[in-house]
Amino acid sequence: MKVSEAIRRKRAIRDFIDEPLPDEVVMAILKAGRRSQSSKNRQAWRFLAIRDRETLRQVSKLGQFAGHLAGAALGVLILTPPPDKFYGALFDAGQAAAYMQLAATELGVGSCLATLYDSDKVAALLGIPQDWQALMAISFGYPAQKEKLRLAKLLKGRKDFDEVVMWEKWS
Repeated sequence: MKVSEAIRRKRAIRDFIDEPLPDEVVMAILKAGRRSQSSKNRQAWRFLAIRDRETLRQVSKLGQFAGHLAGAALGVLILTPPPDKFYGALFDAGQAAAYMQLAATELGVGSCLATLYDSDKVAALLGIPQDWQALMAISFGYPAQKEKLRLAKLLKGRKDFDEVVMWEKWS
């Protein structure tokens, strides 16, 4: 699959079938995140991969719209240093998230981002050290509705190109 096709196919998938992801699929997703570019090659992220359903259920309660983590075969928390330690870490974490999600799309795996609003509770639950924060997670799994991974005929809900792209100056 070409990257451009994976981008077009990528949808937020929140409902998953109850089937584990094979180890090689999990490794491919995590390796894609590890290979993502980062500012000055700092690689200022760590990935906490969670397969245990009870742990995923508990983490899903720590974000207002993170409920999809409870039904995922895999949850990946992207840990970053606090912004006062490295300002660009969240941008780099976003790139790692995108790489992992595109790799998942190529493999027929659905995914959805989640924001975790209480980093302290996440840290206490999962034993995350103080110098790391968990603000985002991604759920991964085989979609309950496979057709969600097919190319969309229309870009419903997307803003027009000219509404989001400006040339040379703000217009």
